[in-house]
Amino acid sequence: LYKEVRAMNYIGWLILFVVFAVLELISLGLTCIWFAVGALAGCITALITDNWIIQSIVFIIVTVVVLIFLRPIAVKYINNKAEKTNVDSLIGKKAKVLEDIDNLNAKGQVSIDGMEWTARSEDGSEIKKDALVEVVAIEGVKAIVKQV
Repeated sequence: LYKEVRAMNYIGWLILFVVFAVLELISLGLTCIWFAVGALAGCITALITDNWIIQSIVFIIVTVVVLIFLRPIAVKYINNKAEKTNVDSLIGKKAKVLEDIDNLNAKGQVSIDGMEWTARSEDGSEIKKDALVEVVAIEGVKAIVKQV
């Protein structure tokens, strides 16, 4: 019976490890991997002792230590080359005003990388045709711009 209880503890931690690892693979956000490492530590602890309290304490301590000390390093080196995509890539770009921008009358259009966008000024000021602007945000289908 004693060996069966220890085996069940070990298998439980192993299942928890697999669940956290699969969740990490699905999310790819460096969120669940730390819990998977803690579950692996709990699994190893289950081989040494059948005390659930000790196993849980090891799980919590290892998870917190890995989260605090390794996560910042992992985030720095793994996610450092993330490129802006879609509309996020437009923020900070320069654009040419094709039609006077007038927030009050809901008018305005700019050209960003050859694509025409409805535009509104960031501060509500009017911006004349042919002016150079910078995209500060995208709200729905409107580019929010400020004059350069």
